[in-house]
Parts: sequence; C-alpha cells; structure tokens
Amino acid sequence: MTRIVAVANQKGGVGKTTTSVNLAAAIALQDKSVLLIDLDPQGNATSGVGVDPRSLQKTIYNCLIKQDICENIILKTSINGLSILPSNADLAGAEIELANADGRENHLRDAIKNIHNVYDVIVLDCPPALGILTINALTAAKSVLIPVQCEYYAMEGLSRLIGSIERVKQSINLDLFIEGIVLTMFDARNTLARQVSEQVRNHFGSKVYQAVIPRNVTLAEAPSYGRPGILYNAASSGSQAYLSLAKEFLDHGEKSTR
Repeated sequence: MTRIVAVANQKGGVGKTTTSVNLAAAIALQDKSVLLIDLDPQGNATSGVGVDPRSLQKTIYNCLIKQDICENIILKTSINGLSILPSNADLAGAEIELANADGRENHLRDAIKNIHNVYDVIVLDCPPALGILTINALTAAKSVLIPVQCEYYAMEGLSRLIGSIERVKQSINLDLFIEGIVLTMFDARNTLARQVSEQVRNHFGSKVYQAVIPRNVTLAEAPSYGRPGILYNAASSGSQAYLSLAKEFLDHGEKSTR
C-alpha cells in the first residue's frame, strides 16, 4: 500500500523543502518508487531535483484547477526511482481559485487517486502556511511528517501545528496521523538547540525520530546545483542524516504493517 506523507509546518525556514527533497531521494535510493509532489508556488522542491520551474508548461496547478491527468505531468528525475509532480508560480493562483470551489479541500486527493498503487511512497511538500494547498495535502495524505527547527519558540509553533492537524483529522480526514517529528538545523555546540531537542523529545517521546538533521553546508549548497544533498555530497553529515531518516521512516512503515 502506498504511503502518502505530507511534510508540513506552518512556520517557514524550518527545513521543510530540504526534508521533502532529501527524504524522497533517500527513500528512492532504497530501491523504492517515490513521487515528490511540490505544493509550494515557490517551486523549490521542483528546482531541488533539477527541474527548472520557469520552463514548465504544465504543473500541479493544472491537476488541481484544470483537472488535467497528473500522470501526463509527472516528470522523472535524474535519481532512479524518483519522480516529481512539479510546481511553479502559477500555483499561487490556486489559493484564490480554490477558495469558492466545491469540495475545495479534496482536489489533490481526487487528482492523485489513480496513481496510489504506482508508487511505494508519495511525499507532499507543503507551503509554509495552513492555507487551502496545505489543507489539500492533509486531506490527501495518510500521515504528516513535521520538521522542527531547534530554536526558540519551536515548541509553541509545534503545538499550534498539531492542533491544526487534529482539527483537519476530526473534520476532513479521520485516518490522518502524525508520522513523526524530525529535528532540523541542529547545532550540538548551541546550548539552546540542545535544550529544544531535549524538550521536544521529553514532550513527544517516540514520535520524534532518532535521526537529527544538522546545520550543514552541503544541504545549503545543493539546491543551487539542482541536486538533493545526498547526491551533491553523499559523505556529508547532512546527507548521512537524511539517509538515516529514510531508513527509520521505512522501518516505521514495515512495523505498522506487521
């Protein structure tokens, strides 16, 4: 059964797209078939796997608004097993166009319903806001992966996000659950980062992944080369952390089906 996971956080700058791109790539390297869906009008996940958003004639926007068949828009990437349903600035109009549409929260779920069995994992990269695009992702997803930056106010923002997820679960998607919380941009030399990490683990326990994503030059540089960090420099600490996260993610899935 296809695992559909939304990578979401209402707060920007927490490593959400970095996590979406590198987790999707790392899972594909485990001989899995993966689809990355870019739901952010900035198109950073799209460019992060080597596709120029400005060159695209059709994107996820056409699936959501024009009801085009998404199989015709999905692109293969240079990573074996990883495909992308891309995005660009056109998607910004979807927030307005979906506002008064019938069943507006179901458009993504309806668009991808015919490809569930094509992929082992579908990763949804959400924009940094709880708007209609993120609501569509939470409606289509089976679980939510939450990147949390190790900084001040992290717990406060995390509590608000979990409250929002719970409201979506109660009103729209009864099967939605929290896949896990991944700590990002961690600097072991920083006392505050260590304190936040400990606080999150104490509060959420086993929901927090053991893999921790460090602040890392490779992860910062790789997008400018149109490559996930794990391909740009596989030996870096950031790349190794995402490979560990992918293995942990897949192991969680195997345990849940036993």
